[in-house]
Amino acid sequence: MSQPAPKTTPLTAAHRALGARMVEFGGYEMPVQYPLGILKEHLRTRESAGAFDVSHMGPSFLELEELSGDGEADHRAVAALVEAIACGDIKGLKPGQLRYTLLLNEHGGIVDDLMVGRPRAAQDQGRLYIVVNAGTKEGDFARLSRVGGDRATLKRADDGALIAVQGPGAAQVFERLLPGVSDLTFMTFATFPFEGDKLTASRSGYTGEDGFEVLVPAALAQGFWERLLADERVAPIGLGARDSLRLEAGLPLYGHDLDETVSPIEANLAFAVSRRRRKAGDLPGAARIKRELAGGPSRLRVGLRVLEGAPAREGAQILDERGAPLGFVTSGGFAPSLGAPIAMGFVPPSRSEIGTPLRVVVRGRPQGAEVAAMPFVPHRYHRPSKEG
Repeated sequence: MSQPAPKTTPLTAAHRALGARMVEFGGYEMPVQYPLGILKEHLRTRESAGAFDVSHMGPSFLELEELSGDGEADHRAVAALVEAIACGDIKGLKPGQLRYTLLLNEHGGIVDDLMVGRPRAAQDQGRLYIVVNAGTKEGDFARLSRVGGDRATLKRADDGALIAVQGPGAAQVFERLLPGVSDLTFMTFATFPFEGDKLTASRSGYTGEDGFEVLVPAALAQGFWERLLADERVAPIGLGARDSLRLEAGLPLYGHDLDETVSPIEANLAFAVSRRRRKAGDLPGAARIKRELAGGPSRLRVGLRVLEGAPAREGAQILDERGAPLGFVTSGGFAPSLGAPIAMGFVPPSRSEIGTPLRVVVRGRPQGAEVAAMPFVPHRYHRPSKEG
């Protein structure tokens, strides 16, 4: 039985015109690299600004069917629906705030990681902006629809384009297209006028750099993309560099570093588990999470520096100094910003201290490695000023 053809995004033709090498990813035909090459694309993002087509992701809006007219009450009502399947404090979101959270199964395993945002405008209370991962979005959307029931409707927005601009020049570049967008701070979002429409833009991303993601209707997508690339500071960036950038930033990739067997505590994502939710014990898999917080999990996601030999890729075995097996690499590759191979993987907590010597098996040969602090490259998010 033949496999269905991969889906396309509103920018597929634009990528081909730029000479991109296209691959199937998450059910979509996506650019893995452009003629500039992965290494230069990676460094261009760190040094200036890179534009990414992430339209394969799953943007959506969850909206209450009946509003009370009390904005705070309506927000709490729609947030409670999402909290039934996630571990974050969604009720506590402030207007315009975006939060990273995790969908969990009944055993506390991670079903997906996602962004959830509360709109700023008073008339939009009782509505949440939700962005899930490409490979899990059909299941995620089904779960969100089920918890919405007859109280809230999930409106998909993945028929348009989701475009990211990342790097130290991102704010200046984006401000020319969406005046006022540079007033956003990290993990906030708002709507901005553009060519007679309104675009949803957030100050967020997946590279560790300052940057933005904007949801653009399909009819406006190519024009928006072309105007971005007309700025000489911006280069188009493919999935290859996106992966090396997120690895340097110590950010997990669902389906590799995270899956339904991994808890937030094992994943070193305890910050995503709300303190209020922990205390109330009202999150999925609460007993496991409480137990792991108190007594420690059996494994932890850590960063690894490979000290000799080739990069350790996903699936490479991690050994202790004596050659006893400890775990496996879940993401790995060459870090262009460091000029050295790095990786992430799971090891017992007793072997997770920074500087712990380990070995990784590459092509059947053990190579020297050690546990390293993450992120490997410092984050440069634009956070609110603490002055005043």
